[in-house]
Amino acid sequence: MTTHDGVLPADLFMDLDRSGPMPLYFQVSSRIESAITSGELPAGSRLENEVALGERLGLSRPTIRRAIQELVDKGLLVRRRGIGTQVVHGPVSRKVELTSLFDDLKAGDQHPTTRVLAHDVIPADERIAEDLGIAVGDDVTHIRRLRLADEVPVALLENYLPTAVADLSEEDFETFGLYQLLRGRGVTMRVAKQRIGARASHGDEAALLEIEEHGAVLTMSRTAYDASGRAVEVGYHCYRPDLYSFSITLVEK
Repeated sequence: MTTHDGVLPADLFMDLDRSGPMPLYFQVSSRIESAITSGELPAGSRLENEVALGERLGLSRPTIRRAIQELVDKGLLVRRRGIGTQVVHGPVSRKVELTSLFDDLKAGDQHPTTRVLAHDVIPADERIAEDLGIAVGDDVTHIRRLRLADEVPVALLENYLPTAVADLSEEDFETFGLYQLLRGRGVTMRVAKQRIGARASHGDEAALLEIEEHGAVLTMSRTAYDASGRAVEVGYHCYRPDLYSFSITLVEK
């Protein structure tokens, strides 16, 4: 068995075929993937660095680097600044439905946690006022959160709420998803306008999401409305593209 420090068992690589047609990087990648999918390498485990693993297996660093990159591209491993290479539960594939990321992560058997970065009352600017259907300068509650799945940052969530549903504490936002909190206060979301896109990260986004500076992020903006047609929240979010995707079902008419 492995530990959370990620020292892979030697017998995992005992049958590497060093002279056959199968590339060594692929053999190493496949064995690590098997250890992840079987649970031998659980989410949160850290792998030893490429140099140490290469020396232990008698393989070159480029071979190990390519094997690791295969699993990073599949969303099974993630490279984290100051931590190293870490096992993640798997990429989040989210259907474009009126649900929250918190709910989607729990439904996918991933462990969501939240770090509240901002929680304050601010005057609405033109964009927020238009989206919420209020006057410019009206007070709104502003929340900015970093959402993690199995301790790996996945998304930066920025929301604006009218003061009618703003009696929520920072502790509430650390413990529950936004839609769960709104439902608990009798607010029922019926419809939403949503836009999905992509752009380069800016500000502190790259550092918080642990991606390369100016690296690409997926974006989603949403305004949700209740049964009476009143806007109850506006969100401007960005997501790590290596760990997150949107899923849409298309039907021919």
